[in-house]
Amino acid sequence: MKLATLKDGSRDGQLVVVSRDLASAHYATGIAHRLQQVLDDWGYLSPQLQDLYDSLNAGRARHAFPFDPQHCLAPLPRAYQCLQASAYPHHAQLAQEAGAASVHGASTQEPLLEQLASDALQGPCEDIVAESAAMDIDAAAALAVVTGDVARASTAEQALEGVRLLMLASAVVLRGPQALERERGQGPLLSRPTTAFSPVAVTPDELGPAWAQGRVHLTVQTALNGRKLGLCEAGPDMGFHFGQLIAQACRTRALRAGSIVLAGPVSNPPVQDAQGRRDWPRGVGCLAEKRWIETLQGAKTLSPWLQSGDTLRIDMKGRDGLSLCGAIEQTVVPDGL
Repeated sequence: MKLATLKDGSRDGQLVVVSRDLASAHYATGIAHRLQQVLDDWGYLSPQLQDLYDSLNAGRARHAFPFDPQHCLAPLPRAYQCLQASAYPHHAQLAQEAGAASVHGASTQEPLLEQLASDALQGPCEDIVAESAAMDIDAAAALAVVTGDVARASTAEQALEGVRLLMLASAVVLRGPQALERERGQGPLLSRPTTAFSPVAVTPDELGPAWAQGRVHLTVQTALNGRKLGLCEAGPDMGFHFGQLIAQACRTRALRAGSIVLAGPVSNPPVQDAQGRRDWPRGVGCLAEKRWIETLQGAKTLSPWLQSGDTLRIDMKGRDGLSLCGAIEQTVVPDGL
């Protein structure tokens, strides 16, 4: 099934069920008002939402209305916690090649987890606001899962059973000197504003065979001002699947229902010809990778970071060619820029 949260003036919004084609929706008021309620009592409430979802898709829901992502908050507007994992080793390897010291090294042994702000997560159409363009604004296309309760010391297989929902995410990063100076000595030399999420969260069964062994085998599409930035395959180059990421977080503590785990930036390695020349035919999932590639290719000027007025769009289509979670579409707006 597919779920979304509409703006209603409150912090947590109103839960709705969304049709498979994202064309219509129905309030879930008779079952639950908020998504967190459903996550807290998944076994009892999710079958009721599934029945409403089936009725909506069959055209039997009496009070359906057109679905508009512009009216959406993040599916889970505030979460108990939000973690980002370095699940794509190529991203860190590329950074190391290009001499980007502000990015942690890749590990083939265990994933690196970073705590993100989760008290006010952004909806799919909310603006990217930064104090200054000198902060070098970037946004990374990522996948995310929402968990149920997961016990401490769960195995990867046990942790994978705790995945309740899947979403797309746009993880905004401020990479410039101003941002770095503010976080000296505080772990990663990156500033992390709030993260934005797709309008719709989907249960893994909606992906069919594209959800396999804890990975999403679909293409993440990223565009900047209407021009392709990347068509990255999310599955084959994911070094650690979501079960492993969740299990890593549970090594020292349990996760509460409503925890979010991101995997990104989605990243694919280059192809190499007989002469050893490398090409990135899938593009990139963030501007940092684009600039690192340009650095390695000896470019005299690098692509700019996000600027005021730029629009970033992130989407992912299912095997049927339809958008799976709806698109994230954000505009950088002036705030001293």
